[in-house]
Amino acid sequence: MTPPLRADAARNRDQLLVTAREAMAEGDMALQLNDIARRAGMGVGTVYRHFPTRRALIEALAESAFATLVEEARNASRHDDAWTGVEVLLRALLLGQLTDPAFAEVISTGAEQDAFTQTTAHREEFRTAAREVLERARQAGSLRPGLTDEDLHHLVCGTAFALRIGADPADRIERYLRVLLDGIHAATMKR
Repeated sequence: MTPPLRADAARNRDQLLVTAREAMAEGDMALQLNDIARRAGMGVGTVYRHFPTRRALIEALAESAFATLVEEARNASRHDDAWTGVEVLLRALLLGQLTDPAFAEVISTGAEQDAFTQTTAHREEFRTAAREVLERARQAGSLRPGLTDEDLHHLVCGTAFALRIGADPADRIERYLRVLLDGIHAATMKR
């Protein structure tokens, strides 16, 4: 366990995260650490002490979204209806990717790229809860046969990518999600 940061160090870290979020909101996904230091009015050494790599910064930015996704996956695993659990799970994963570009980047890569053990822990917690949701749906006969957990992850990531193409993705989220869900639901195969 890492010791808590001194108050001034915690303020600096928070300011760096705010600055990085502002840069992302402006469309700067490169997040060059030297640029973040300049924008935050800090020395580059301060940035590197908190975030030794760009990936570490991205993971810190994604932390909250990842924690929220884990909680949503746990909620989905406790849902009474297996298929509704799948809908809750996939909606949370899709919305997380659309609303947080840092999270979208982290979730689209594997654990071998993780800079922090906390990111890997979130990844495992999510995988465990998602596996439970999907296994319940398989046992209930709700999920299209032959789809792996990895297939579903790729389909959601692909849907998120498709929604980012063009204007007004918010107007298309429910439609695209419904197409995805209809495509993986076993009941739609019988029509």
